[in-house]
Amino acid sequence: MSSFQIRQAVEKIKAGEVIAYPTEAVFGLGCDPLNKEAVLNLLTLKKRSIDKGLILIASSLTQLEPYLQLTPTITSQIQNTWPGPVTWLIPCQSWVPKWLTGKHSSLAVRVTDHPIAQALCKENGAPVISTSANTHDKPPATYSWMVSNNFKNKSLFILPGQVGHLKQATPIYDILNKQQIR
Repeated sequence: MSSFQIRQAVEKIKAGEVIAYPTEAVFGLGCDPLNKEAVLNLLTLKKRSIDKGLILIASSLTQLEPYLQLTPTITSQIQNTWPGPVTWLIPCQSWVPKWLTGKHSSLAVRVTDHPIAQALCKENGAPVISTSANTHDKPPATYSWMVSNNFKNKSLFILPGQVGHLKQATPIYDILNKQQIR
């Protein structure tokens, strides 16, 4: 993975396209979370219901702050796990679009420690959607060739690289009740 490839991926995101990239456990599909057309294209590609909501990843908490209703208690709890492979459901600001939250009043967020995903968010200067690069009828992609197989005949920029060491998707916890959702 080169800085040129990271810049190419960011150009695709800023142009409203969906990309694939390695994360802590699997390849993810991503796009600009505030570009409704891009998000709807991602949901269509993945065959995922808008009601489920999506995860945003970022290179720092600062990138996520505008989306979230943070308190000092919440901030101290999440900072103990970030950067790292833990996703939190956190109450979000009222302006956050339903295409991100689904039927929920919180937003799933993570400050990633995967070097490629982190570089992508840093270069983008903003969070990126992160959902596994597969449709509901296929297993999550752990190699770029699997992404290509999962989305045959689709124009999809794939950022090369290896997924992290996790054997399953990142755990998701609800910040308000500390319950593990996934």
